[in-house]
Amino acid sequence: MRRIRFAYLFSALKTPNSFLCNCKHNPSIYGNLLTVARMPIHPPFTVPSFCSNATAFDSRLTDVAKVYATVMDNSNAYDNMEKSLDQLGVPLTTPLVLELLQRLSLEEKLAFRFFTWAASQQDYAHQPQAYNQMIDILSSTKYKVKQFRIVCDMLDYMKRSNRNAVPVEVLLHILRQYAEKHLTHLQKFAKKKKIRVKTQPEINAFNLLLDALCKCSLVEDAEVLFRRMKGRVKPDANSYNILFFGWCRVRNPKRGMSVLEEMIQLGHTPDNFTYNTAIDAFCKAGMVTEAAELFEFMRTKGSTMSSPTAKTYSIMIVALMHNNRMEECFELIGHMMNSGCLPDVSTFKELIEGMSSAGKVEEAYKFLEEMGNKGYPPDIVTYNCFLKVLCDNKKCDEALRLYQRMIDVGCMPSVQTYNMLISMFFQIGDLDGVLETWQEMDRRGCAQDIDTYCIMIDGLFNCNKVEDACFVLEDVINKGLKLPYPKFDSFLMQLSAIGNLQAIHKLSEHMRKFYNPAMARRFALNQKRKSVSLRGK
Repeated sequence: MRRIRFAYLFSALKTPNSFLCNCKHNPSIYGNLLTVARMPIHPPFTVPSFCSNATAFDSRLTDVAKVYATVMDNSNAYDNMEKSLDQLGVPLTTPLVLELLQRLSLEEKLAFRFFTWAASQQDYAHQPQAYNQMIDILSSTKYKVKQFRIVCDMLDYMKRSNRNAVPVEVLLHILRQYAEKHLTHLQKFAKKKKIRVKTQPEINAFNLLLDALCKCSLVEDAEVLFRRMKGRVKPDANSYNILFFGWCRVRNPKRGMSVLEEMIQLGHTPDNFTYNTAIDAFCKAGMVTEAAELFEFMRTKGSTMSSPTAKTYSIMIVALMHNNRMEECFELIGHMMNSGCLPDVSTFKELIEGMSSAGKVEEAYKFLEEMGNKGYPPDIVTYNCFLKVLCDNKKCDEALRLYQRMIDVGCMPSVQTYNMLISMFFQIGDLDGVLETWQEMDRRGCAQDIDTYCIMIDGLFNCNKVEDACFVLEDVINKGLKLPYPKFDSFLMQLSAIGNLQAIHKLSEHMRKFYNPAMARRFALNQKRKSVSLRGK
């Protein structure tokens, strides 16, 4: 197809004018240097104090860098950070621990995991400075205080009493204090609704403590604590669920299943969310056969609360596909259809993503056919989910094939369908495809929305089609469309870069009808807060 300029689409419009260290001065070091320079050269010439201090300082920095690199390389929950640190063999000192905690001050879970490992090492004991720094890290924000308040109380006790562990009686007192101070709303709600509460009030605080330890990947320590306190605080279903999720987090599903079996023996009924977590953990650990056995137990012997959901089927189907067990996969899809358990939008998207990532696009089409044969023909939402996966993976031919299939079966594409296609064509640099998609929208009577215009303008600017982008932007102004404020700000920056003052003025006047200066200030402050935010969570 002969390349056509985008400007021809809008010919009726008028053309607008076109980790570093901060090296601070240390007077004492310079003083020593000057003293050494003035010393008379008489043999033997030695500077023992300065050289030994500098060597020790460099050695400590090297050790800190090694330990920090090991911690960050094993930062995943399922990584064995403790084993890697043991193999490193770096002797621990209080200055080294303090320096490392300072570097990990924004990674509170990694910092506490390292702090716990350091406390178990021979020839080292935490000093009050280390306890203080760890408490500061765990209580630096409201979120951290809420999550780690009990841990901080335990650390404070260990610091003041110079002990490596908290006795059961002391921990029980800490839990009761926390429950009385921060969990009184539960008792008030129960009293107001005249509900008789049979559980101990401190069990909720104890569950928070277990959850904090499990989120820091200290599941072994959490289970040891659970066994110690089991005789004094009666665990509930949440206690077992937290431990179970903790073992699944570190990808040790066998230990998790032992907790689950104990939970069932005590009369607690796991729900399908618990089973879904177990099956997902089995699959991620490569134990697909064990996951299939647990799934079969859910399907045949599970209760109403633990029967498989669309999410459960999706996890198993994707895992079977990744292991090329296609016969079992489609057998499972048949069970899913027969039971009337159809995937919702998010589950279907996960299912299609799993099939596509496993290179099973034909199987995904077969899945659509199976849905249609069982009386559940795919609609526009289903097709758009499939199309989004293909477009995100830049599979142009498969995306166009799916689009043609939609037309053939009489499912009319929506504006979201065309938006995804246009975005994909811009990503692969096919401007002819963008133009054809735009014209296809006009032929089928599908009006462009503001998202279509934003995708088009962004894409044209990124392709250095500045003049065409200005044409489309002027069309937005003439039609009186309201741009989202982030896009408005982005387009102003693009126009400023090319120096088009007339377009900036017209766009600003147009957007003044929708936004006021106070809104602009709020947006600027929010963007500044995001840019300087120290947490990405």
